[in-house]
Amino acid sequence: MVDTEQVRRLALGLPQASDDSAPDRLAFSVGGKGFAWSYLVRLAPKKPRVPRIDVLAVRCPIERKEMLIEAAPETFFDDDHYRGFPAVLVRLAAIGEDELAGLLRDAWRLQAPRRLADSV
Repeated sequence: MVDTEQVRRLALGLPQASDDSAPDRLAFSVGGKGFAWSYLVRLAPKKPRVPRIDVLAVRCPIERKEMLIEAAPETFFDDDHYRGFPAVLVRLAAIGEDELAGLLRDAWRLQAPRRLADSV
């Protein structure tokens, strides 16, 4: 199980990562591009989405997203809004710190400017 402070520490441990969070949601970026953020769920049709602080959307290639969901559906999932989008939804209560650190590192690498990503 990972809590929001651990997520923050892991994300901000990456080079030039920015914390764009608000009181009710997490959001992290590098070079102005988001690599992880709190999941926004629509509780009722035509109503605004609301943040779920216990679920993190993490940028990743669609092929990896599909593999993660198939291998561990208790930890990773998708919804209609994210279907076809290169980010996997992660239940923080079901993932270990080391596994999340790896996912965040890979997401950071996808979004970081090439020169920065190549330097790490």
